[in-house]
Amino acid sequence: MGYGISLILMAAGAILVWAVNATASGVNIHTVGWILMAVGFVGFLLTVAFWTDWNNSQRQGSRRKLTREDYFPPDDL
Repeated sequence: MGYGISLILMAAGAILVWAVNATASGVNIHTVGWILMAVGFVGFLLTVAFWTDWNNSQRQGSRRKLTREDYFPPDDL
């Protein structure tokens, strides 16, 4: 989901919960706000959890220089 989308969902949910005093028939705006905040928070946690898999800073020492033999192995005939 990403940090940006998660923060936008949490902000929109917070606005609906604490800043909107309107009522709508058939929909509870505060409940929608709480749901948006929960989805944004879960998305944020998942982004943090999975970002370590994509982050290369932990694997910097394990890199090696690729050579021609990595792409074209020699013929052992």
